[in-house]
Order: sequence, then structure tokens, then C-alpha cells
Amino acid sequence: MDGKIWLMSRSLQLAFFQAYKLRVTHLFQLKQHSILVSVGQDEQGINPLVKVWNLDKRDNGTPLCTRIFPAIPGNKPTEVSCLSVHENLNFMAIGFTDGSVILTKGDITRDRHSKTLTLHEGSSPVTGLAFRQVAKVTHLFVATLEKVHCFTLSIKEYPKIELDTHGCALRCSSLTDPSQDSQFIVAGNECVYLYQPDERGPCFAFDGNKLLVHWHRGYLFLLIRDAKSPNKESTSSDKQLLTIYDLDNKFIAYSASFDDVIDVVAEWGSFYILTREGKMFVLQEKDTQTKLEMLFKKNLFVMAINLAKSQHLDSDGLSEIFRQYGDHLYLKGDHDGAIQQYIRTIGKLEPSYVIRKFLDAQRIHNLTAYLQALHRQSLANADHTTLLLNCYTKLKDSSKLEEFIKSNESEVHFDVETAIKVLRQAGYHSHAVFLAEKHMHHEWYLKIQLEDLKNYQEGLHYIGRLPFEQAESTMKHYGKTLMHHVPEDTTLLLKGLCTIYHPIRSVRFVCHANSEEFIPIFANNPRELKAFLEHMIEVDPRSPQGVYDTLLELRLQDWAHEQDPQRKKVLQGEAVSLLRSDNTVFDKALVLCQMHNFKEGVLYLYEKGKLYQQIMHYHMQNEEYGKVVEACKRYGDQEGCLWEQALGYFARKEEDCKAYITEVLHHIDLNNLMPPLLVVQTLAHNSTATLSVIKDYLINKLQRESQQIEDDERKICQYREETANLRSEIQELRTSAKIFQKTKCNMCNSPLELPSVHFLCSHSFHQHCFESYAESEAECPTCTPENRKIMDMLRAQDQKRDLHDHFNRQLRSSNDGFSVVADYFGRGVFNKLTLVTDLPGSKTVGSLEINLQRDLLIHTKRNC
Repeated sequence: MDGKIWLMSRSLQLAFFQAYKLRVTHLFQLKQHSILVSVGQDEQGINPLVKVWNLDKRDNGTPLCTRIFPAIPGNKPTEVSCLSVHENLNFMAIGFTDGSVILTKGDITRDRHSKTLTLHEGSSPVTGLAFRQVAKVTHLFVATLEKVHCFTLSIKEYPKIELDTHGCALRCSSLTDPSQDSQFIVAGNECVYLYQPDERGPCFAFDGNKLLVHWHRGYLFLLIRDAKSPNKESTSSDKQLLTIYDLDNKFIAYSASFDDVIDVVAEWGSFYILTREGKMFVLQEKDTQTKLEMLFKKNLFVMAINLAKSQHLDSDGLSEIFRQYGDHLYLKGDHDGAIQQYIRTIGKLEPSYVIRKFLDAQRIHNLTAYLQALHRQSLANADHTTLLLNCYTKLKDSSKLEEFIKSNESEVHFDVETAIKVLRQAGYHSHAVFLAEKHMHHEWYLKIQLEDLKNYQEGLHYIGRLPFEQAESTMKHYGKTLMHHVPEDTTLLLKGLCTIYHPIRSVRFVCHANSEEFIPIFANNPRELKAFLEHMIEVDPRSPQGVYDTLLELRLQDWAHEQDPQRKKVLQGEAVSLLRSDNTVFDKALVLCQMHNFKEGVLYLYEKGKLYQQIMHYHMQNEEYGKVVEACKRYGDQEGCLWEQALGYFARKEEDCKAYITEVLHHIDLNNLMPPLLVVQTLAHNSTATLSVIKDYLINKLQRESQQIEDDERKICQYREETANLRSEIQELRTSAKIFQKTKCNMCNSPLELPSVHFLCSHSFHQHCFESYAESEAECPTCTPENRKIMDMLRAQDQKRDLHDHFNRQLRSSNDGFSVVADYFGRGVFNKLTLVTDLPGSKTVGSLEINLQRDLLIHTKRNC
């Protein structure tokens, strides 16, 4: 009442300055600026003045007053009822008891930069003003005793909206903070109303005569006249009930009775209550953890959760509240409620903590709900998936099971392979197959289809849709099983897989598989194997040799078991044509032909391998005399010993083989293949071979040898005469002078001119011709080639003589003569050795006569 304004610091130190001469009626301290706006009187009467103070600046120790102006609307004398200033210092509103509202726009701290206008006029006193700023839109809420209005100040005309037809008393309105969308609070006798700029919002029923309303940091302060207090006549002061509400969490944070509260101020994190008696009470808010512990003791978990959320408690703290709430409900036996709280701890609380509780309690339904939530948040491991599926199967809840496994790709929150294993083990094969196919677990799909469901046709169709590499490996694994049950379709798929494979799901060309690797699949299906192999060599003539060898074996088996002569002939032609293709392995083909006694194939392969002796021995075993001779005729030029072996063969036969012996002797005689003595010794063992058989052979042989002797004697005489002439010529050259009478050069056939070169062989050359063509100064160019031939022959004879002598010396001095001979054989010193191999066919070598073997050995030694 003395016009002073008191200032209190945080340390509760008081200071004052004289603001008005008479009294101060209203104060408004801005939160973001050190600006204080006051309304008071300097003179008696109704003449309120508005003063703006800058608390940071001083004028003789007093805060600087930056502006003073009268606050009377239209010069009408009326009292100021309320005051409000915008934090941006561009708006100030003053309400009056006559219902007028004055708005100052511009810089409120200076007269020149602002203007004042009458914003509202009415008959009811103004009881409350509040500025609301959201983005760039500014509103002014105006409360009177009868109505609530809202003005839009960011629009030039300042449009007004009437929000309600009832108002409030002085100090019974306030503005919430931005967390509550900056709503305007109006406290009536029955309810507290909240308003948006364009409509009324929610209301809360609080009974009692409201004396003051205030809002700070989510709390609503209501000061209500205490109905239990004594009447005014019996006491000098009123008992008032101050209650602090948490509207978000719906609980009373504080409630107490006071005497004559003047105002409630929030500052420095505390609440200050001023009473008319000059007392000040301080309310300090408890920390969040203390609040929560108080609520826990009272088992008010829902309220604790709401409080924690409003205080923006971290996820770990919330999770702990949910856990305690869940434990509380679990102990009370409310398993359904407990599991809902435990679900809210997922991601923070170890799942085993919850799972163990409900496994022990055998609450499978609750456990299923928890595991489902765990999977929805993608926090389940393989064990959780296994447990959930086991829950489904024990509950026989097929609908939930299908819903779980048939979720969209983006909603899969479990390990698919684990789920397949569990479903298969539980006997839910159709579900396991669906899951395997959907998520492309090819191995599991085929394992279930082929091993469990025995759906071979479906499995085979599925393989045909796989990419090449997977189809190839799968057929190697399941090929035998599929071949046993669906041979034709399996063969068809293998044909495609080994040629040009086009999966149904792809049009991309894929390389073909190695057909030889699939042959074991057809172990018990020779008909399909034959069809497969024939297809392969037809499509790809460069198929592996194993394909041709196996096909040859199959054709030989068919040929061996065929009884129909015509069909047997066809099969024979097929086998021979395969041998002629040159794609089979020689050794394998020969063994197969011998095993099946396939004569045409054996003979063809012998001829192909140049095994001519084997061909003749084959005919010998089968006693095909004519073919023995024919073989000698065909292959005798390549191997001359065939005639000798044939003679020994026929010599051991007691049948009348004179004609064959005569023919063989004729060829032996023409080609001089055997000494006559050996021929006689060979035929001496045959009782049917009389002298008449070899008479012509011996006569012809003797005649040719006599002729040869005569020719040799004639050549000896000739060589002796030539030798005598040469010796005579050499002697003459040594003892007599040589006269060179050549007139032409033996090189260019031109007349000789000096200088020239003469040789004792009577050849003469121009010197320049001799120098151009001669290889040595001491040799005649014309005689050199012939002389070199003779010298080479002489050196060869000397080397052979030396080699023979050296071999004899080594053989005599060595303890192991066989090793010496073997060493010379290894170096190819001796003539070619002809070896007789084992006889072919199913018959053993022992079937030949012992004498024939001895003759063959004699022949071998002779060649050596």
C-alpha cells in the first residue's frame, strides 16, 4: 500500500524500490527478460499508471523505468482488474472492471514504437488475460465474469471467437504449458474448463468455491475455500485448501489447508505460497524415484507407470516398473494381467525370467501370448521359436499355428529352419512343407515330402523348379529313391538336367550337369538307364567315356539274353556301332566283350589295338582253321611270326591239316620266315604230316640255297679281282709319277686354266671352282660323298666289333649274367623281341598243347 516493489533473490534476500507514490496494484514479471511491468497510483482517484521497468539497468540505484503511460480506456475512470504481457515484448493487454481490454502493440518498453487501442468492450469485468503463441499465430484469451473470448492477434482485424457463456472470478484463469498444447484454464465453481483458441476442450469436475488457479510444469494448483472452516463471523481469517493435481496421471500430488493465501508463485524449481499474515511456505517437488517408491509401497503400479511416462523416464526404468507390476499381479494369481505387463518388458528383461515362471505354473496360454509378443518384436531366438511351436501343438491350435507361419515376409520374426524342425517332429508335416516352400528351404521341403509324406511326384516337380546347382545336388541325394518310385519322370528330369536345363522359375540358360555322375542312380533300373544313356550320346556325342562304356555293357547284356535271332542281330549291330564310335575305353570295352563272349567285338578290338597274335589265338581256341590262315594272310606283313605260330599250331593237330600246313609252308618259304631245320622239327610231332607234305618245301629251299651259294661264290671272285686291281693301282701311285692330262674342269666342265687343282683320282678343277665347292683341301669334291659312305660303314663295323667284345667281357666277368643281358636289352642293343601274350577269351592258356607252347618259346629265343 506504500507504492514499494519488493525484490527477493534466490538466497531469499529482500530489496525494494519506490515505484509509486501511493500504491502498487498489479505486477507482471516476464520469464525470458528482465522486464517488470507494474500498475499503480501516484495520485488519489482513479488514474492508474503503467510503468515498465528494466531490472538490469539502474537509475540512482533504482531499476530504470523505460516507459510510463496512463491505463484508462477512452479517458473513462475505471480500475485495472488484470494484466498480461507477451514474452516477445510486442503485446501487452490490460483488463478493466468496466469490461474493457486495452491492447498495446509494438515495443512495450518505448512510447514511440508502440500504439494502444481498445480491443474489447463489455459490461462484465475482465477477470483473466493470457497470451498464446504457437508458431507464428498469436492469440489472446479474455475471461470475464460472464464469458470467455479468444482474439487472433496475428490477423489484422483481430477476429474474436466466443468460447463459452460463463466466466470466472479474478485469479481463476491461467495458461497451461506447451506440453498441454497451451490451453486456457478457467476454474468455475463446479468444474475446471480447458479451452483451445477455437473451441472448448475437456473439463474436470472439482467442486468448491475457487479462489485461485495456477499452472506450472504439468501441475494444476487450485485454491478452494475450505467448506469445513468456521464462518467469517466467528474468525478473522479464512481457511483455504490448496490442492495440486497431476491431470495427466490423475492423482493429487499435494493437498493442505492454509490461512488467507495471497498468491502461489513457481520459481527456482519450487513453489512459494504467500499468506496474508506475511508468511511464505515453500513446496519442493520430490524426485521421480522417490515418487515411484511411494507408489510401489501402495501397489499403485498403474499410477507409477503413468508418472514415469510423464516424467520421460528412460526405457530401463519403465521396464523395471512393468516387471514389478507383473510380479505383483502374478503373486495375486492374475496371470493374464501379469503376462501383459511382462510383455511390456520385452527387450529389457531377460525372457527366461518370464518363461520359467509360466512353465512352472503350467500356464501355457499365457506363455504362448508372451512368446508371440517376443517374436513380433524380432527378439526371439531358436529356443523361443521351438517353445512357441510346441505350445501351439500342445494346444492343438491350428488356426494360431497357421497364422504364425503364414505371416508376410516382412512379418517373419522367427528362425524358419527351427520352426520347420519342430513342426516336422510334432507331425505337422503340411505346415512344415508350407513353411519350407515359402522361405525356399529346399532341403527341408524335399526331406519332408520324400521321407515323411512320400509325395515323390510332388517332390520331383519341385526339384524341376530349382536353380541348376541345387537341382543337381538334390538329384544326387534323392535320385535313387525317386528312380525307384517314379522312374520315368525321374529319367525325364535327368535328361533335361544333363543337357539344357531350364528351371520353371527362371528363363536363364544354365550349364548342363555331368551325366556320368548320375549313372549310379539307375542301379536297379537298366531299362531307364539305357534310355538315358542313348539320349545323352544322341544329344551330346562328346559325353563322358563312362556313358559310352555303361551303354556298351547294357547293349551287350541285352544281346547276350536275347533269344530271337533277328533281334539278336540288331542288338549285335548296335553294340558294334558303339565300339566303332571310338568313344569307349579300349581296356574296358575289351573286358566287357570277353565277359559276354561277344566275338565280333573282341575281334574288332584286337584289330583296333593291333593285337594280331591275339586274333589268331582266338581263332585257334575256337579251332577255326581257315580263319587262322586268313589272319596270317591279313596281318602276316605286320607280324611275320604269325606264320610260324600257325605252323606250330597245325603241327600239333592230329586231324588231317595237310592243306593248311602246305599253305602255311608256302608263305614261310616265300618270305624265308623259318630255317628248314626248325620247320622239320616242328612238323616231326605231327603223325599225319608225312614227307610228301614238306617235299616241295625242302626241294625249293635247297634249290634256292644252291643258287645263293653260286651267287656268293661269283661275287667273291669279283671282289677278289677288284681288290687286286686296287692294290696294283695304289702301288703304282706310290712308286710312279702321275701325269695329269685333263683338259676340262670336273666341276664346271670348262677348259682348264691356271691356276688349277689336280687329285690322284684323276679329277681336276679350276682353283676358284675347287675353293667354292670343296669341303676340305685334302679331299676331292667329286669323290667325297662315296668315300664318306665307305668310311661310315667301316666305323660302324668297328663299333659293332667293339660292342660285341665289350658285351662278352662283361658277361664273363659278371656274377649275374642275366642282369647284364637285361641291361643291354633295355638299351635296345639286340634285335626286336617278339612276345607271346596270354590267350584271350574265356578259355585258359592251358587249353593249348604243351608242345605248341614249347615251339613258341623256341621261336622267341631264335629271334632274340
